Amino acid sequence: MLRWRFWLADDGSAPLEFISAGLILMVPLVYLIVAMAGLQGAAFAAEGAARQSARVFVQASSLAEAEQASSRAALFALADFGIAENAARLDYDCRPDPRNCLTRSGTVTVTVRVVVPLPLLPAFLGLDNATSVPFEASATQTVSRFWGSGAGS
Repeated sequence: MLRWRFWLADDGSAPLEFISAGLILMVPLVYLIVAMAGLQGAAFAAEGAARQSARVFVQASSLAEAEQASSRAALFALADFGIAENAARLDYDCRPDPRNCLTRSGTVTVTVRVVVPLPLLPAFLGLDNATSVPFEASATQTVSRFWGSGAGS
């Protein structure tokens, strides 16, 4: 009879249960919040970089200047969110003439691809792809119909 009273007694077990259950529940919850915040930031960074890069591209006076300014604008937007420049890739798609992006009334689509590692996960044993999340964002801008005439520059 004395043994049952020992196992059924609640003396001093509430703080231990609270601490152990709290750790088991709170650590994954805090990690989830931190990871989701980082991933949301990467999504915002990719979207902002694509939008700003396309805007800068269509305002340039030459194709070389457009690519340089567009790349610089994208890297600046990504740096605001703490994303390294080697984690991003920019692609350009031009319509109606893919060889001449700055055609009057043409469109330029800039696609930014970003690969972001999950926080607090070590990159070892070749698991870099398994512990990172890719994001892609595109933005399209129209080249001014006055481009090159001196009125829009």
